[in-house]
Amino acid sequence: MADYAPRVVDALLDELQPHLAATSIYGPKGVGKTATARRRATSVLKLDDELDLERVRADPTVITSLSAPLLIDEWQRYPASWDRVRRAVDDGAEPGRFLLTGSSTPRGVSVHSGAGRIVGLRMRPMSLYERRIAEPTVSLSAMLAGRAAIDGETDLVLGDYVEEIVSSGFPGIRSAPRRARSSLMRAYIETIVQREFPEQGYPVRRPESLLGWLAAYAAAESSTARYSEILDAATPAQGDKPAKTTTIAYRDALSALWLLDPTPAWVAEGSLLGRLGQAPKHHLADPALAAHLLQLDTDALLAGSRNARRPWGGSILGALFESLVTLDVKVFASNVEARVYHARDRNGLHEVDLVVQGAGGRVVALEVKLTATIQDTDVKHLLWLKDRLGDDVVDMAVVTTGRYAYRRSDGVAVIPAALLRP
Repeated sequence: MADYAPRVVDALLDELQPHLAATSIYGPKGVGKTATARRRATSVLKLDDELDLERVRADPTVITSLSAPLLIDEWQRYPASWDRVRRAVDDGAEPGRFLLTGSSTPRGVSVHSGAGRIVGLRMRPMSLYERRIAEPTVSLSAMLAGRAAIDGETDLVLGDYVEEIVSSGFPGIRSAPRRARSSLMRAYIETIVQREFPEQGYPVRRPESLLGWLAAYAAAESSTARYSEILDAATPAQGDKPAKTTTIAYRDALSALWLLDPTPAWVAEGSLLGRLGQAPKHHLADPALAAHLLQLDTDALLAGSRNARRPWGGSILGALFESLVTLDVKVFASNVEARVYHARDRNGLHEVDLVVQGAGGRVVALEVKLTATIQDTDVKHLLWLKDRLGDDVVDMAVVTTGRYAYRRSDGVAVIPAALLRP
């Protein structure tokens, strides 16, 4: 696989796979799970292939008889394969024996959680770092350790970031020409609605209602809008709106397919911050999905949508840029077992876009700004958090579309998005 683009999760697999009997790589379709896993496998069972699926159904013992490491690709096509692997681990399977990849767990199918036997690693669409569009210089893991060097320069400007938003982090889509990318993205969404939802046990009687809800969710990207508000936005002139149970089913199915990737609200220990909001920030798995659902391409975003306001505040381009940076940070944080949150007080006076919490409660606070230059007002929420939490906040930064990475006199780093790395 000479054209394989190394992924951040590879380093984690290098570290963990030799010591784990079974490892599961999960995430939405098209993120590259199979390509990553196949490089590590000696034998492969592709359960989305009818011949391999029939082979396993006819003789499930093939799962434990093939040469290791064995990759069971799209294991959810035969859910019993998960339990067979789990039992093999219980029976003493050697380290590195199994790799499983999948993009969902079918609704109503009972499988053992695998806790303690099968270790799961989430794979997301490609970060900017994995897309190799610049030479990144600022390490998130070093920031969490409190010893990051903040320097570097990039030639990328706003238009480049907009192109990356619409190009997507799905390897098979982003490598295509612009017109083909649009067709592939449309086909991806149609497959979700027409095939993946029914396979999940969620028959879609009114595809247009689901697509309308998806578009409204896309418009709520990077916001904490209530689901009732998203439904109202999806059906502004409809008297017979989909029932709440229907929209909950949409959310549950999309979550099961790993196509929703909300950022949870941070619950800080103690009362130094006062009462914080509890609502998650909405994110689709890839901001390109949101852009396509809203029928926004590079030209449309640059021509005027940057300033288009949303019911939930902010511009849609600002929301999509924040979503792009959030994707990057989540990819990097998972590599060092850190968690990503957002923080907002109940009064809405203070909000920090991203709170990365690592071992020992160490916190890196990040603001995302669709601008090349930073003003004092852009860092006030970061300084508020630092003032309240003191040394627990080991670093602060504003992530921008600018050219240079540098440290301000107040201690806040300014980092172009393309210069951030794991």
